[in-house]
Amino acid sequence: MADVEVGPLDLAARVDEALAVQALAFGLNDEEIGIRRPIVLRHLTVPGARALGATTREGRLVGFVYGLPNDRTQWWSTVVEPYLHRAGTDAWLDHAFTITELHVHPAHQRHGLGVRLITALTDDVPQPHSILSAVDTESPARALYRRLGYHDLARGVLFPSAPQPYAVMGAPLPLLRLRR
Repeated sequence: MADVEVGPLDLAARVDEALAVQALAFGLNDEEIGIRRPIVLRHLTVPGARALGATTREGRLVGFVYGLPNDRTQWWSTVVEPYLHRAGTDAWLDHAFTITELHVHPAHQRHGLGVRLITALTDDVPQPHSILSAVDTESPARALYRRLGYHDLARGVLFPSAPQPYAVMGAPLPLLRLRR
């Protein structure tokens, strides 16, 4: 989409716009958005956290990605570590850049924005690999992650209050490039 630019995003200043995109893309209700807002803002205080946005020429946010260097003491790591340990893949938690959220407005999906966002975010991080979690179904998102080089590190991961299991995936950096 030539009319959408991917670039740095002041996510703290545009957190409500980003969460509105996430709500549409991921099917969140107002209560779930309210819970996520302080989490996003807290994540942005972690050294090395970074965010990119996809904006239209008019400045409307239609996609975003953010992540941070993984730390085994962070909540997400403490939840996924036992699953990774059982699978023999817990070393992926060390020296990793975690993709915390990646969402594209449904009207702008399937145009390469997700790829542009995640590759631009991870291209110049100092960590040698990236990890993320995704709903553990054969979805377009999981297929995209596989095409970028991610593979399953653990499946059936249960997060408190999440209604469905997740898969944790990892990929060496830089991510693979997709052919158009």
